[in-house]
Amino acid sequence: MSETNIESLLPGVFYRKPAPDQPPYVEVGDEVVAGQTIGLVEIMKQYSEITAPSDGTLTKFLVEDNAMLDPGAAVAILQTEEA
Repeated sequence: MSETNIESLLPGVFYRKPAPDQPPYVEVGDEVVAGQTIGLVEIMKQYSEITAPSDGTLTKFLVEDNAMLDPGAAVAILQTEEA
């Protein structure tokens, strides 16, 4: 097994939910597939998805909901079966 950081390509505010009254995209321990949305980054009222780069298990979020992100910031850790 290996661990991969899921990173934000953009600066902005990180959101774990699609809207305040909706559940998070994923929770720690959830299985995800490549391309699955795990959160959003908002910059100047434009929203971009942060997606899983491969199949695996999301083991940890490294930033809190509503946190400011820098470009390249690690958002979460994904555990994969790949070596």
